[in-house]
Amino acid sequence: MASTDTARFATAMVVKAEATHLYSANFGLQWCYGSVPHGGFLTSVFMTVASMHFRTTLAKQNQPHTITLHLEFLRRAEVGPANFSVKDVKLGQQTSTIQITLTQRDREESVCYITNSNLDAENGLTLSTEWELQPPTPKVDLIKLQKDEDETWTAYRFISKFRFASNHLQFYLPRQGQVMRGQLDQWVCFRNGERFHNESLGLLCDIWPAVFEPYQYIGNEEQPALWYPTLNLSLEIKKALPSEGVQWLFSRVRAKQIKNGRFDLEVVILDEKAEIVALSHHVAMMVSADRNTAERKSLGLSKM
Repeated sequence: MASTDTARFATAMVVKAEATHLYSANFGLQWCYGSVPHGGFLTSVFMTVASMHFRTTLAKQNQPHTITLHLEFLRRAEVGPANFSVKDVKLGQQTSTIQITLTQRDREESVCYITNSNLDAENGLTLSTEWELQPPTPKVDLIKLQKDEDETWTAYRFISKFRFASNHLQFYLPRQGQVMRGQLDQWVCFRNGERFHNESLGLLCDIWPAVFEPYQYIGNEEQPALWYPTLNLSLEIKKALPSEGVQWLFSRVRAKQIKNGRFDLEVVILDEKAEIVALSHHVAMMVSADRNTAERKSLGLSKM
């Protein structure tokens, strides 16, 4: 896929300070699912707003790293200008929490609570839990993977006409298929050579080819076009990525229950050393893709 400046993730996430507690951005179609800006992309923009706020307005806190966030997607966002208003909720010596509200055309679209700290200055008791991925994921040779020559992983090359945001990433999936239904393991990199930074974790905690591909409809019915809007997500960052970024990250996505069109997702993100970078949890819905592009009827109606 050809890369343009507007399609670059770093460019798409640019925010501008309008005042000490007000920031603006502009969402492009390239980072949408259908007509709606992708939830993971929006999460990264929220993190970018927080990063700028802690670099400027709250610089004296010396807390540059987001360690937790909780994001409620109240309504569908849309392509075009957006404003982010910030409220300093709690400022502390070790952690500080802010509330960020995304508004478009006088509609509150999403509300996010973000807590920042300084991961470089963290100290305290450390204990081994002996946690590891179960079932284990296949081993990988990332040098071979870059050439799609790894014996156990292969490139997923489908280009979506609906999930535009996904087309900017190259996913690699196990050659023998996923180890169980409702679970997906993947190695991911940007197609255009960009690198993952801390703010990229918002995107990565919410993007994958499809968790539900192994589920097939019975008989000759065609699988309907579905949209999987996230109602809310939480993200905890365990480890700061290096300032120069990283090329590769691994994620495991697992659904525990899919029932009546509502489901959960647990996401574990690891680096090349198999160390935990971030953990995430989602509550999401399965609805017709028509809901993605439906005309807004009133201010009070949400995307659901």
